[in-house]
Amino acid sequence: MKKLLRYLASLVAVIIVLAIWVWNSNTGQDWLLEKAVNTAFNRPLTIDKYDGLKVFLCGTSSPIPAPNRAQTCVAVLAGESLYLVDAGAGSAQVAAIGRLPLERLEAVFLTHFHSDHIAALPEFNLNSWVAGRPEPLLIFGPAGVSEVVDGLNNAYRLDLTYRVAHHGEKLLPPGLGVMQARLMQPGSVLSRGDLTITSFLVNHDPVRPAVGYRFDYRGRSVVISGDAIITPGLIKAAMEADLMLQDSLSLPIIKSLEKASAGSRMEKILIDIQDYHAHTSDLSALVDQTGVRQLALYHLVPPPQNALFEKIFSRDLPAGTVLTQDGMIFELPAESEDIVRIDP
Repeated sequence: MKKLLRYLASLVAVIIVLAIWVWNSNTGQDWLLEKAVNTAFNRPLTIDKYDGLKVFLCGTSSPIPAPNRAQTCVAVLAGESLYLVDAGAGSAQVAAIGRLPLERLEAVFLTHFHSDHIAALPEFNLNSWVAGRPEPLLIFGPAGVSEVVDGLNNAYRLDLTYRVAHHGEKLLPPGLGVMQARLMQPGSVLSRGDLTITSFLVNHDPVRPAVGYRFDYRGRSVVISGDAIITPGLIKAAMEADLMLQDSLSLPIIKSLEKASAGSRMEKILIDIQDYHAHTSDLSALVDQTGVRQLALYHLVPPPQNALFEKIFSRDLPAGTVLTQDGMIFELPAESEDIVRIDP
């Protein structure tokens, strides 16, 4: 027994010495680096080809800053094709870290043109171009989409020319780096194989027009509200949907912030935002009227930053409502009733 213990002690000592050498020597560090890089590059994609709809939350925050949350962005994978709804600041990094197959990004659908919904468009355009997207990135949206896209293309024109000059046209064909605007009026329907994407009008006054989108694919459906209060049009678009991602505001928290900011410029802003986001107290009626099977809240106003805020935000919500987080995934297998949530 003593011999065995001495042997084990010697073995542990050798392992410790070896580990210290690996950690502190150039050779050992290079070996660890190679292993780490190979592991990172060979990680499986977070949302690869899927027989159904798969939803990845790239950004769940409103313009109110929150740690570990990017601004609004929802990725929808239908079969082999990837789409985005909105592209707020920080969401491109979440998508990259989440290993989304950006070479399969076909289009971005904009709900409206507030900065927290469009700021990352150039990053998604660049990242998917570098990843090998075979066609120009299409940007769909209501009236005004051409002005936004043309402006961003112009602002990033020099960036495009520098990258092509550096890496070459074979790797980065210049024509694929220029985004293309596509007008999609409220009520329009876009069909792509088994996928149907429907645009519907929402109320986000004074922002006009503002829209939401419904994705229907092989018997499954996802509705993304954009920034919107509850209206008959929103209710009609969400009827019997499997999953609804709904903009939401916690009035108790916002009222508390308003009181704390009395006399400042922020007080006016906090008062103004209360009438153009859906209040959490309105959402039980939404579920009752639409028959939505899973309600999930995003574009959280304000994003809960601790357990107390989350508890208050959840007041009056229908049972089973999900407060989303960046990196959360919902899986809706084709021709099924299953809804699988995968937490980040």
